[in-house]
Amino acid sequence: MQERAAAKTNDFGADLIEGMKLVAAHQRGEIELEQVWPKPIDVKAIRKRVKMSQAEFSRAYGISKRALQEWEQGGRQPDSAARAYLTVIAKEPVIVRRALGSS
Repeated sequence: MQERAAAKTNDFGADLIEGMKLVAAHQRGEIELEQVWPKPIDVKAIRKRVKMSQAEFSRAYGISKRALQEWEQGGRQPDSAARAYLTVIAKEPVIVRRALGSS
């Protein structure tokens, strides 16, 4: 068990050092690093798929109506936790409402 923990620590250390070398090379202009951006999530399409108004969706899933409006209008994107929650709602809306007690 200790060997596995030591191996993970060593792997983490090696990965950290390698990552810092890449950052340093990027800072010196020697390499370009790939930027990864999350794919946008279409909150309005999810809401329309479950056939709810903004007020209904907000109440049913415990999401602030104001946040929902901002997401739908493109003013801001949901954070990673909200994105995960919205993805689950998109796939299993009835189960989420049942779990939340608002079927």
